[in-house]
Amino acid sequence: MKRVSLVFILALSVGLSTQMASAQTLKTVTDRGILSCGVSQGLPGFSSPDDKGNWTGIDVDVCRAIAAAIFNDPSKVKFVPLSAKDRFTALQSGEIDVLSRNTTWTLSRDTSLGANFTGVTYYDGQGFLVKKSLKVNSALELNSASICVQTGTTTEQNLADYFKSNNMKYEVIAFGSADETVKAYESGRCDVFTSDVSQLYAERLKLANPADHVVLPEVISKEPLGPMVRHGDDQWFDLVKWVLFAMIDAEELGITQRNVDDMAKSDKPELKRVFGTDGNLGEQLGVTKDWVSRIIKAEGNYGEMFDRNVGAGSKLGIARGLNQLWNKGGIQYAPPIR
Repeated sequence: MKRVSLVFILALSVGLSTQMASAQTLKTVTDRGILSCGVSQGLPGFSSPDDKGNWTGIDVDVCRAIAAAIFNDPSKVKFVPLSAKDRFTALQSGEIDVLSRNTTWTLSRDTSLGANFTGVTYYDGQGFLVKKSLKVNSALELNSASICVQTGTTTEQNLADYFKSNNMKYEVIAFGSADETVKAYESGRCDVFTSDVSQLYAERLKLANPADHVVLPEVISKEPLGPMVRHGDDQWFDLVKWVLFAMIDAEELGITQRNVDDMAKSDKPELKRVFGTDGNLGEQLGVTKDWVSRIIKAEGNYGEMFDRNVGAGSKLGIARGLNQLWNKGGIQYAPPIR
């Protein structure tokens, strides 16, 4: 029995040492005084800079929410624009602390890149953008079409699967960046531009005459988009994950950027846990008890973030759809804060 106990204690000690050794990202970020966040090179609604270098978008707001939880200051973020090809290397090398760049969660990416997805910020799917002048009403009418795609994404495999399953032929014209792909499509080098539907709406805004183009109704794939962090640091993984969950839970609980201070005074047990007036859940994540208040004051709840960036309050005007809360007809869902 003594030997078993000794082995158990040694194993526990090694496990705790490993956990402590790997839990470095939060300390690094705190010591540095700024979060390094990998984003796209410019995708309206998700991560896009204006002419003064101010970034906006869902992916941007997620990183600002993380900074708010850590520093109580959403401005303490350095945004690193990355191509689809370079995004994973930047995360693996430590150049960035979190990748928040419209990236699809797949099995191969979850297992082969040394990284973990922390949740789904946007449930998307691949679609097709065409000129109205082609008088195409369905993707099933695209036989023998030339199609512009961006390399280094899940788009090419989805495209091949869809056309093969429908016994259609097509020609791929591939480019290294989203801007190159869109410019090629607009100049007439291809008949169709394919990408995630959200990206099609965003890129259509950049065209000279957006109203001359239409997104076809077919959605040919599942593209759950979300942030990524490196393997090996469970504390950081938990924090990034729960920042997003807190924004989703806040919407479900009716907590908004405007009423957060009043809601924090509530005597309801559920809200007391959320706001840290009962328990120490924030401290378990490595931040302060008022971490949820910090996040919501800075960035609002998930619905507010969605609306101003891609929803009814934005130029994109995308319907919530699957991204509506689970109890309002969608599938957006977060574990409870308790």
